[in-house]
Amino acid sequence: MKKIRIFAFGGNEVSPVGMKDPQTGKAINPDIAMQWQRTADTGKLVADIFQAHPEDLYVMTHGNGPQVGNVLLRAEMCRPALPPLPLDVCVADTQGAMSFMLAQLNNELNIRGIDNIVAGIVTQVVVDKDDSDFKSPSKYIGPSYSREESDLRVKENGWAMKLYKKDEKGAEIWRRVVPSPVPTDIVEIDAIEAMLEKGIIPVTVGGGGIPVREVAPEFKDGKETYVCNYGVEFSKPAKEGSKPLKMYTGVEAVIDKDLASALLGCMLMKRAKARGKEVEVSLTIFTGEDGAKINYQKPDQRDLRVIKVSELEAIYNQVPPPFPAGSMGPKIKAVIEFVKGGGSVAYISKTDLFEETLAGKAGTTVIPG
Repeated sequence: MKKIRIFAFGGNEVSPVGMKDPQTGKAINPDIAMQWQRTADTGKLVADIFQAHPEDLYVMTHGNGPQVGNVLLRAEMCRPALPPLPLDVCVADTQGAMSFMLAQLNNELNIRGIDNIVAGIVTQVVVDKDDSDFKSPSKYIGPSYSREESDLRVKENGWAMKLYKKDEKGAEIWRRVVPSPVPTDIVEIDAIEAMLEKGIIPVTVGGGGIPVREVAPEFKDGKETYVCNYGVEFSKPAKEGSKPLKMYTGVEAVIDKDLASALLGCMLMKRAKARGKEVEVSLTIFTGEDGAKINYQKPDQRDLRVIKVSELEAIYNQVPPPFPAGSMGPKIKAVIEFVKGGGSVAYISKTDLFEETLAGKAGTTVIPG
């Protein structure tokens, strides 16, 4: 039976969050050189995993919160010289750039004599245009701000801002939030499967995927017309009783990459089963924390190590919610949905603690039951 490991890398694996200038105390927005070095360090850890488990197939996904926030910030600063960029285009931009950075893993693998290829797929992910998150944004993007800087962004830019977390000294870290609808389908799923069949490691659903919605046809004068963004139309002769085509157009949002990664895993299992094949798929969400914790950053903080999905779901549904909506909450929701959807096992861990997590000595392991 084939084993597929989906590795979902958080923004911290590419662009550290919460760094501060030791002299001024202001947040540092990592430049390209810092991001590149961070990605190279992550690549070494990932190559270690590939060497330890050479028989498995791999899929890599990634967040893009800091990067898409930087794209938006540049666009804001360039007004009125350049037009603003919609979020779907920003996500597409970051998918290409971050796939380029993550693909340097090829260099690390070559040095070690590992014959694997890492290649990015610009990936569209379908969402419901009526998702409730469009009314109450919850997804963190962009760099960190102090409370004072956050208030200034709200006043000058009209951004929605929320408290992200507190640093080790108790100072508040604020970040911008945007809509994050639930993913429902992956447009390029055939391309992902084709790469896996060839033994290629796809980098996909980057930043959760480019958010798109299905376009319903309009019928007039014997034509079936699909109206997309910016007045772009596609028409063909209408045929009575025919099914609408699968047509898509972008929406302003950023999809949570963990939920998209869980959806990807469930789709790979379902589609393999439909073809009469069995695959074992696991999901690993890499983050800056050593797994999920109860009472996070409180005196009675407790690690969740190995836990059944039913037990984790019961904790997740407690009131008030025990996991922050914009950080650990979506990760917990993603692993619950993945394991309930047939996933063999799910992990939440740090990249350098992967083997310890497999042994139940670090991170969080979520199992069926």
